[in-house]
Amino acid sequence: MAQGLLQIAIFVAVVVAVVPLLGGYMARVFTGERVLISPVVAPVERGVLRLLGVEDDQGQSWKQYARTLLAFSALSWLFLYLILRTQTLHPGNGRKLTSGTWDVTFNTVSSFVTNTNWQFYGGESTLTNFSQAFGLTVQNFVSAGVGIAVAIALIRGIANRRGDGRIGHFWRDLVRAILYVLLPISLVGALFLVSQGVVQSFPTQAGDLITGPVGSQEAIKELGTNGGGFFNVNSSFPFENPTGLTNFVEMLLILIVPASLTSTFGRMVGSRRQGWSIFAAMSFLFLVGVALVFFSERHGTSAQQLAGVTGGNLEGKEVRFGTTGSALWTAVTTVTSCGAVNASLDSLTALGGLTPFLNLGYSESVFGGVGTGLYTMLFFVLLAVFIGGLMVGRTPEYLGKKVEARDIKFVALGSVFTPLLVLVTSGLALAWLKYGGPSIDNSGPQGFSETIYAYLSQANNNGSAFAGYTGYVQPDPNNVGAYGITFADVIGGLTMLFGRFAPILFVLAVAGSLSGKTVTPAGLGTMRTDTPTFVVLLIGVVVLLAALTFVPALLLGPIVQSLSDTLF
Repeated sequence: MAQGLLQIAIFVAVVVAVVPLLGGYMARVFTGERVLISPVVAPVERGVLRLLGVEDDQGQSWKQYARTLLAFSALSWLFLYLILRTQTLHPGNGRKLTSGTWDVTFNTVSSFVTNTNWQFYGGESTLTNFSQAFGLTVQNFVSAGVGIAVAIALIRGIANRRGDGRIGHFWRDLVRAILYVLLPISLVGALFLVSQGVVQSFPTQAGDLITGPVGSQEAIKELGTNGGGFFNVNSSFPFENPTGLTNFVEMLLILIVPASLTSTFGRMVGSRRQGWSIFAAMSFLFLVGVALVFFSERHGTSAQQLAGVTGGNLEGKEVRFGTTGSALWTAVTTVTSCGAVNASLDSLTALGGLTPFLNLGYSESVFGGVGTGLYTMLFFVLLAVFIGGLMVGRTPEYLGKKVEARDIKFVALGSVFTPLLVLVTSGLALAWLKYGGPSIDNSGPQGFSETIYAYLSQANNNGSAFAGYTGYVQPDPNNVGAYGITFADVIGGLTMLFGRFAPILFVLAVAGSLSGKTVTPAGLGTMRTDTPTFVVLLIGVVVLLAALTFVPALLLGPIVQSLSDTLF
């Protein structure tokens, strides 16, 4: 146990050390300051922006920003759909793969455009290398860039002292996010992973083994909190994640951008303590999840104990990672929106499986996806400020901006939309068994958990799964004879689209509203938001308004299962 705790402590220490460094770098990037790679990247940035028709630094209103973002995402969706539906025409298709069915393609395209990377299919048996490299990997970059851009727009709205309602320009933010943040770190990460044994090959096969450009996709898959694996078993496969060292580095790639954006926020609003207070709240909830899954997996399952098997629960885990490497990865991948897995979530103990539920129940507010985690947590910050203002009888203020009725309506809608979406879609799947039933593999509380988790994961743009919930049946290692389960594919795809873009619209509306306000000087009665007291209030708001929404579902799923000695 001591070795496992030491591994967790080292990982947390490295993350804490990276946060101010990467956070400060991103703050300089998005405020237009010169950085180390500017001599190389700045000319490329200017050329791309010139092609996009962006000639000056004039920002957009929130409505203009939203229209540009939605138009770009719609074009991305159509581009990826075209690629996935024309696989027979792809160069280098030595295995003669055909395209998947229209319904699973709809689900897959919606998944990657929304940064979810939910996969009803096995990557190596379904997609060509062209689809993987020029379809999915491209979306891994741009969908992550969109999330970062929205977070930066909200930060500008809060930090703006001019009161002009401008929140920056979408194209400029997107291009900077990709060229200055995602591409350089992904390049370094990919080179390291390939040096450690991750496959990077353009022939489709090496003997009987399927290979491809895995390393280049693996780095951005983790860094952009995308999560979709080149191979069906994702990061448990040695071609994606061969050693304990690559496991550590890939976990670090998943967490560093969402965590560092808290420092970016603190620097851009002019108070680093604000960023650290948000980081502290996120870290506390993250460590609770780590402790729960770590000790649960070391304890083992009831079925193991009845069978006389002692020790930790190694079912569905890779021995080279052990319970610690698998448990820590589980917490990291579900507290963010990554969803990549190095062990089977379906094989977790009942209480260990409670951790992914709780982490997703926070609505991506605890680190979350790149960008999405910060702007979701800032919504909870505004809710906490509103509640605190009511307690002391003052108009709520946050960093000098009054939080008024219109703002709090958008904040409330953005905060409850995702949980409501989960309850509606999972309720349809469970109640309408004629259509939802074919996707459910297991019985009892495990089957119930698989269904709830599927829509919880898709609505929160996470992409991880309990494995028993399916939307694509593939009899052979090709798409010939395969068929989709249309209900799961279409409802899941719509869930991901609404779960991504509806909250973004609420975030941009709040950013525009705050950007148009003048700053009110702090007075004696102004509630400080950079103190331990506020951190405790913020944690309470997140738990009460997000996670507790799913308590009835948790009681009927993992908690009931933990009280039973039956193997479901």
